[in-house]
Amino acid sequence: MRVFVTGASGFIGSAIVDELIAAGHEVLGLARSDAAAAALVAAGAHVHHGSLEDLDSLRSGAEASDAVIHTAFIHDFSKWAENCELDRHVIEILGAVLAGSDRPLIVTSGTGVARTPGRATTEDDAPNSPIPRVASEEAAAAVQARGVRVLVVRLPQVHDPLKQGLISYMIEVAREKGVSAYIGDGLNRWPAVHRLDTANLYRLVLEKGSAGARYNAVAEEGVSLRSIAEAIGQRLNVPVVAQSPEEAQEHFGWLAPLVAADVPASSQRTREHLGWYPTGPDLIADLRQPG
Repeated sequence: MRVFVTGASGFIGSAIVDELIAAGHEVLGLARSDAAAAALVAAGAHVHHGSLEDLDSLRSGAEASDAVIHTAFIHDFSKWAENCELDRHVIEILGAVLAGSDRPLIVTSGTGVARTPGRATTEDDAPNSPIPRVASEEAAAAVQARGVRVLVVRLPQVHDPLKQGLISYMIEVAREKGVSAYIGDGLNRWPAVHRLDTANLYRLVLEKGSAGARYNAVAEEGVSLRSIAEAIGQRLNVPVVAQSPEEAQEHFGWLAPLVAADVPASSQRTREHLGWYPTGPDLIADLRQPG
């Protein structure tokens, strides 16, 4: 299958490219720079020059492919709402090309878009969070209604020893402030998954997924923020402290509401449906690696 991958040279996308090629698929990777193009060529993928802002490049990439995996996202949190709306528009553009063709469009979302106090979020839980990231799933539902074969992958904190999703920002703050912090008792939880397990899931969704389904890329349902802060403290050799919500706002800035969130998520349905069994190192093991 010829698969158009956006974000193909990124942290998650590059692992997906390797996974797809190893499984015998042909990859057309979106590249916005010469460095990204060179990385794709080295991986054995075909290069498609363009970007999220270049709508014609998105259209032509989708038109030339049997499937689309959309992982690209601009991680500039100073413009988070605008970037989420751009993602909505990108999904609409890709969907317009694929409508009525039965060619799959795999959309990337986050487990935090659905929150269910008192239990882990499941694949059946519809988006209900006020965070701007819900735009991706709203767009997925809109293009599905227009005849697109849409599948959604929800990501938790995706990690390896070098990067750990939002936790990478926590590490930056701890390095800058000289202290690793959590809020209150620190028993609120974030789900997590290793980068390579994530790539394996995208391939399984491509090959075996059901139209309209959501899949949770979750290996660990919930890792406490206290244990995360302690691992960061050990990694950086800085003190670990509990903070009040007011102190945390000063310490973390825009990240504070997320550090306070309790958002465990389950992948039971995903595992049963696709036969996905994550095997990578857990989050705390990766955080304990020097970095």
